[in-house]
Amino acid sequence: MNNVVSSDGTVIAYDRVGQGPAVVLVDGAMCHRAAGPNPALAQALAARFTVYTYDRRGRGESGDIPSGREARFDPRDEIDDLAALVKEAGDDVRLYGISSGAALALAAVDAGLPVSRLAVYEPPFVVDGSRPPVPADFEERMRELVATGRRSDAVRSFMRAGVGLPAVMVAMMRLMPAWSGLKAVAHTLPYDLALAARYQRGEPIPAGTWAGVTVPTLVIDGGKSPAWMRDGVRAVAGALPAARHRTLEGQTHLVKADALAPVLAEFFA
Repeated sequence: MNNVVSSDGTVIAYDRVGQGPAVVLVDGAMCHRAAGPNPALAQALAARFTVYTYDRRGRGESGDIPSGREARFDPRDEIDDLAALVKEAGDDVRLYGISSGAALALAAVDAGLPVSRLAVYEPPFVVDGSRPPVPADFEERMRELVATGRRSDAVRSFMRAGVGLPAVMVAMMRLMPAWSGLKAVAHTLPYDLALAARYQRGEPIPAGTWAGVTVPTLVIDGGKSPAWMRDGVRAVAGALPAARHRTLEGQTHLVKADALAPVLAEFFA
C-alpha cells in the first residue's frame, strides 16, 4: 500500500500494479480496493499500463474529513484527492471512472484535472422519464440517516431510491454477508450523491455541462443495463465536446473486467 496526501491533509491510500503509461481507476459508491470491480480491472490492464487503484475518502484505508473542520462534505474534497493521486502518477495520465466514480471523474476533469484521456462507465444519471427520479430531498435524507447512525437504512434507501432496485432484491441483500461491508462505508453515500444527484432528477443534462472536458472521452454502457441508465449514458456522450459512445453487448452495470479491459486498453493506448 502507498499513500498520497490531499490538499486538506487527508491521507489517501492507493495501490499500483503493472508497467507502462499511467491509468487511474475511480470506484463507484460503496466500493474500494478491497471490495469492488477495479482491482480485477487493474490486473487485466497491468500488462500494458501502470494502473493505480485507490480508496476514495472515508473508505478502506484512506482518511476522511479532518478533525476540527466542519463535518460537511464538499465535492471539491474528492477532486483534490484525485488530483493528488494523478500528480503522483505523472504527466501523462489516463482516467477511468465507473458509476458515481464516473461522476467524480467528469467533475474533476471539468475542473481542470490534467489527464490525457478519460473513459467513464455508466454514470448513474436519470435524464428522462424512463424511471422515477431520485427525490429532491434525497441528499438531505441520506445525511440524516448517516448522522443518526442508521447505516443499514441508509444503504437500503440508496439501493431503492438511488439505484432503483426492487424491494425484494434489497431485502435479500440484507441477509447476505456482504451487507456488513456496505454498512461500513454507508457514511460516504452522501459524498456520492453530492456528485451525482443533480443529474438524477429526470431532466435533460443542461447545455454546457462539462464544457471543460475537452480531452478525448469514451462513454461506455452495457447492452443489458436498464433503459434509464443507457439513456443517461447517451446523454453524457452527447453533452461532451470530444466524446464517443460504446456499448458492451451482454454486460450490465456489474461489468466484467475481461469485457471492459480490451476496450479501455485500445482507447488508452
